[in-house]
Amino acid sequence: MTRPGSNAEYQLVDERIVGHKPSSLSDAEAAALPLTSITAWELLFEHLQLQRQTPGDRQPTDEVLLVVGAAGGVGSILVQLAKTLTGATVIATASREESRKWVTELGADLVVDHSQPLKPQIDALIAGGKTGPVTHVASLNATDRYFETYVDLLVPFGRIALIDDPASLEVMKIKPKSLSVHIEFMFARSMHRAKDLKAQHELLEHVAELVDQGHLRTTAGKHLGAINADNLKAAHAELESGRAVGKIVLEGF
Repeated sequence: MTRPGSNAEYQLVDERIVGHKPSSLSDAEAAALPLTSITAWELLFEHLQLQRQTPGDRQPTDEVLLVVGAAGGVGSILVQLAKTLTGATVIATASREESRKWVTELGADLVVDHSQPLKPQIDALIAGGKTGPVTHVASLNATDRYFETYVDLLVPFGRIALIDDPASLEVMKIKPKSLSVHIEFMFARSMHRAKDLKAQHELLEHVAELVDQGHLRTTAGKHLGAINADNLKAAHAELESGRAVGKIVLEGF
């Protein structure tokens, strides 16, 4: 964010914001993980403050996490982290059969269609005893479109965390329920030289361990080949379509 080079063959990076590559993944599979892992981890545990548990020894809690945009890059690792490290019920949004299958394989307990109104679908799940009321929302896209729905769905003192850039939000609508809104930006620590910058190194090391232990999988959804102008344009076009599943990767020059 502060200097050029993202599409360059070599980059100089502060060691406090990188971690070791999972030994069980290829370079391309590993490349899909760092940025989104940082974003998802900070959103879940620093902003939403979900109760963190030990992998393999999780106990169900009353937390219910709605993940909007669950099939995208951030959503694909966020769903896995939530299912691996918390006892929350995870409700993912997806509309196409491909994306519904993807988020289910990643661990989503329930899937609702974001092309249809969300509240009636979630109310039906609650009435059917499949979930409790929503306590946390991870809004990964279209926050301005769903914001009023979040306010309607959330329990008092619920939390919303977003990563997109809505032009405006009527934030005072959260007051009657005493909700809180958080904005996650994974570059905040590095851009502003935060005292705890090394926290990102530590969480990436932990993510790598979880991958190698079999708790997490790569979020690479499509490999578009070598890094060149044509393939970069194709990758950006697919991202801008809003229909990408998982992360798009390229490798080699």
